[in-house]
Amino acid sequence: METKEEISYEDFQKLDVRMGKVLSAERIPETDKLLKLSVDFGDEARQIVSGIAEYVSEDDIVGKLYPFVVNLKTRTIKGEESNGMIMAVSTEEGDFALLIPHAPVPAGSKIK
Repeated sequence: METKEEISYEDFQKLDVRMGKVLSAERIPETDKLLKLSVDFGDEARQIVSGIAEYVSEDDIVGKLYPFVVNLKTRTIKGEESNGMIMAVSTEEGDFALLIPHAPVPAGSKIK
């Protein structure tokens, strides 16, 4: 297993990862991979653009909870503002999975 450079626990603590409930999802026109998500984090909703459209449909993810990194700098992707990143798993063989909690938790819950 090849790993990235080792980081300190303090560096890891800089990540703010929270559970978010997908309120809506729509394809971004003229792209094959991009979905524009509206995500509820309990005390606020954010727009997040993600390259997951080739793996999941809009209907499959709406209403479900997923982990998101919420303290990334805002980026503009294809003219759409993105305020975070959904966490997922992919393999070199092309397998893909979104991460889901095994038990219900409130939107906005921090991952520790």
